[in-house]
Amino acid sequence: MGCGKSTLGRKIAKATAYRFVDMDSMIEKREGASVADIFHYEGEEYFRKAERALIEELAATEGDMIISTGGGAPTWRDNVEYMNSVGQTFYLRRSAQQIASRLSPHGRQKRPKLRGLNDEELVEFMTKNMAEREPYYAKARWTIDCSERSDAELIDVILGIIRENE
Repeated sequence: MGCGKSTLGRKIAKATAYRFVDMDSMIEKREGASVADIFHYEGEEYFRKAERALIEELAATEGDMIISTGGGAPTWRDNVEYMNSVGQTFYLRRSAQQIASRLSPHGRQKRPKLRGLNDEELVEFMTKNMAEREPYYAKARWTIDCSERSDAELIDVILGIIRENE
């Protein structure tokens, strides 16, 4: 979360003329509720099942697309393996400090696990969260180190990989 999946995904989709899908936004539209509310009222398991159903639906859809998953999607069951079997997957690796600095107050509020955290607590949470998720994220086909690269450089790197593997 907060690594730039949606921001970079939109720009890459535009550059490739692929369809862009932000899974969290699509689930919010279908459910008529924010991700935070879905977590609160229906629970994480319900949300993760909705994510998986959407992943499978998108995989069965014709045409190329760039999909921004939620940060927790790769950690649920065999989602990474499934996503790897149907497309190219990218892990945008950033430090906890980088992610914390990228998250606006609004961005924190809309993410259920970040609500009410101050800057120090956010970095602490992100460090722990990333350590737990790293084994799942590391299964992506491509790991992109984002630490010393601008968004434009990251887009060029990812576009190069996409074009080499079309």
